[in-house]
Amino acid sequence: MGKQMTEMLKGTLEGIVLATLAVQPAYGYEITARLREEQGFSDIVEGTVYALLIRIEQRGLVDVEKVPSEKGPPRKVYSLNALGSEYLDEFWKSWGFLAERIEHLHGQVQTRQSDTTVEHATTEHPQHEGE
Repeated sequence: MGKQMTEMLKGTLEGIVLATLAVQPAYGYEITARLREEQGFSDIVEGTVYALLIRIEQRGLVDVEKVPSEKGPPRKVYSLNALGSEYLDEFWKSWGFLAERIEHLHGQVQTRQSDTTVEHATTEHPQHEGE
């Protein structure tokens, strides 16, 4: 994952994890696996997800239930609660605004680059009358 992608992900991973939990409650490893296999975040580090889960638990955005595990200590299963749902709604509104503004800006840049290419081609190869 490139440095730019890593930086962009820092600001959105919380919303992405909450959205994952909105689909279905899960424990830490499951969340990481879903992000990697279902959402395409193949380079996501498990430790990053666990640190984030601690933060969103401390902020009261998720409920946690300890469920017995066949392979060791009980697992902490995270589920989205009402406060987390409100936070996720706000995340989607913010994301929608940003995505719309970035797409608008991207369109302006593409139009400007296209205009510049045409101007450049016209300057290099001016058409003369009678051609």
